[in-house]
Formats: sequence, C-alpha cells, structure tokens
Amino acid sequence: MTQGIEPTQLYDAYVFDMDGTIYLGEDLLPGAERLITELRQREIPVRFLSNNPTKDPGQYAEKLDRLGLPTAVEEIANTVVVMVRWLQANHPGKTVFPIAEEPLVRALREAGIAISEDPAEIDIVIASYDRTFEYRKLQIAFDAIWYHQRAILVTTNPDKYCPFPGGRGEPDAAAIVAAIEACTGATLAKNVGKPDPDMLTAALAGLDVDPRRAMMVGDRLGTDIQMAVNTDMVSTLVLTGDSTRVEAEALPEANQPTFVLERIDHLVPAAQRAELGWTD
Repeated sequence: MTQGIEPTQLYDAYVFDMDGTIYLGEDLLPGAERLITELRQREIPVRFLSNNPTKDPGQYAEKLDRLGLPTAVEEIANTVVVMVRWLQANHPGKTVFPIAEEPLVRALREAGIAISEDPAEIDIVIASYDRTFEYRKLQIAFDAIWYHQRAILVTTNPDKYCPFPGGRGEPDAAAIVAAIEACTGATLAKNVGKPDPDMLTAALAGLDVDPRRAMMVGDRLGTDIQMAVNTDMVSTLVLTGDSTRVEAEALPEANQPTFVLERIDHLVPAAQRAELGWTD
C-alpha cells in the first residue's frame, strides 16, 4: 500500500464498485460526478461493477442516470450477468433452483436456463441475496443437496451484509449460504461475485485493455480489493463505505490496496486537479 500517496498518473481504464464508492443510498458521494465526467472527457473507459444481484444492469443504469451520471447498460456488470454467463459456459442444460430476487430469476428465464422447485430435478442451488427467504426454500435446497445427493451449491456473491446509509444494513447472500451449508454439510462449490476474477472479465469485456494498466476502485477489502490482488491489478480503497484504513494496514502487504483515498476524485493526480481548479 502506498500510504499517504495519491496516484501520480491516470490509468487506461477504471472499474468502479458502485454502492459505497460512487454513491451511498440515493446520493452521489463527494467528487464522484466530476471524476467520472473528467475520465469520460479524456476518453478513458469507465466500467461499473456490483456484487448486488437485486438489480439488473438496466436498473443500475437507470439509477446512475437519475443521480446525474448517464451510463450505458453495456458499461455495467453485476452478479446477475456473471451468474448467467457462468451457468451457460460451465453447466449448459442443467436445472437450477434460485434462492434469489426477481432480477436474477428473470435473467435466468430469459437465458433459457431451466428452473425448478422439485428437489429431484435440481442440479444447482443458487444462494443469493433474497429478502423473501423462508423455510420452504431452505427445505427445497436441503432436499436437493442432502436427500437426493444431486445438487451443488453456488452463490452470486460472498458478502455477509449489504451496508445502508446511517450505519444500518441487511443480511446478504453469505447468510443464506451459511444456512444451507449448516443443514446439509455441503461446501460452496462456486462464488461468481467479487473477488472471483470472472467479475473482472465481465467488467472489461470488449475493451482492449491490459488489466495491469487498469484500476479497480472500491470500498471493500475482501471483495473489491481482493479481486484486484487476485488479478495483479492496481487498486484503490476509498474510505466512503465499508472498510477502513486501519483494516487495510492490518492486512499482509501482498493483500493491501495500492492506494487508500478519502475522496474518489483524488484518483486524478493533484497537479491535474489544480489545473482543473478542483478543491475539496
């Protein structure tokens, strides 16, 4: 980690986490709008990435538009997109049981992936962020994995909770994974969300950019920054969301972010900020 030092150059592309990095709730974080606008004016590719499967890319695009950052759907990837791609590439023709909300269920149907609640037919149980989780769903997963001994367990994302403005939060997909593992004795077979490199592949799809010349920017050490570490990518932890500087400094050096910034617009080097007349 380059303590106390800001980036001294711009990179060839930027991949941004969204919640806690670009915005929090319904508000853009300080400096986010002018940073993204400046990068785009310089024709530097910008991509957005999220572990949250409760929205599809179109819904994220609508939110960014509403917050003043018009964004094409093609510039956004999240675990809904990556889960569908992973199933198509690795388990074609298999039947899934998604413990998930409508965006993922809809995407699975649109991709032609078979969905069933019959444990005798289920090949893959998908544990996701699901605010309609109930005992009935747990029983189906249990029967498919433990009783019929046929299904594997996968997840959209490994997050334990989703942070909310004001310090609150909601249990995330890891809580549902833990419930299924606890009763079945199964072990999670695959996580497609950050820090899995599949997420970075999805984010940079279509760009002729060396990942080592791109930067991952996020607020979570265990997902955003670890994904960058896993792919030899430059990373910046912004202190506007989940993880803290103290937590970053406590990590082994190899797992630390390249930079730690209080404000996201400090990704633009100080000399260039001065030329632009930017102040904090």
